[in-house]
Amino acid sequence: MLQYADEIRTTRPIPVTVHALDPLSRAGVVSYLRQCPEISLVEDGQQARAGVALLIADTFDATVLTSLSRLVRTERTRVVLVLDRIQESELLNVVSRGVTTILWRREVTKDRLRHAVLTAERGHGELPPDLLGKLIGCMGRRQGGEGPQESAPVAYGMVPREVEVLRLVAEGLDTGEIAVKLLYSERTIKNILHTVTSRFQLRNRAHAVAYALREGYL
Repeated sequence: MLQYADEIRTTRPIPVTVHALDPLSRAGVVSYLRQCPEISLVEDGQQARAGVALLIADTFDATVLTSLSRLVRTERTRVVLVLDRIQESELLNVVSRGVTTILWRREVTKDRLRHAVLTAERGHGELPPDLLGKLIGCMGRRQGGEGPQESAPVAYGMVPREVEVLRLVAEGLDTGEIAVKLLYSERTIKNILHTVTSRFQLRNRAHAVAYALREGYL
């Protein structure tokens, strides 16, 4: 059974809704989550009460995009995507909407679902390593001038120091590694990231990276 060393504790059950295009997938996920005391399942009609929404599909298509758009309109709802596959271009679209937790359906277990829900509820993110590689690859191609270019950043946007920190986040460095590389304290790096996410109303670091990519900073 999968174990997580950095187990996340919660004082009250997290309200979760489950959305799937086929009843069998929904039934399987609901069965898993009912075994987790930290999670409270919420019916679809009470979606506004949910802290986390699980969206399950084979692949990311127009139908899933419509469902995702509807879910992210609820400000306090974090979305966890469970998919079989997703294209690189679609990945950037998903992350730019604030979705930073994605699981492969073939890797789903009760413990993985539980951990994903608890992680998302805290505003953190989790991507499979191959998807993280795709996101970084997309960033690299934009830096090299490939693909469509977004409009130039406005003058009151991100300052160079913020852009450099986000560039290193996109490369997979943690706070301590970024601090060492840029010769700043960890507190300074945390303050920079907090300033960026607050000023642009972003959910977390991964959302900030996606925003910076979309706006042409990276």
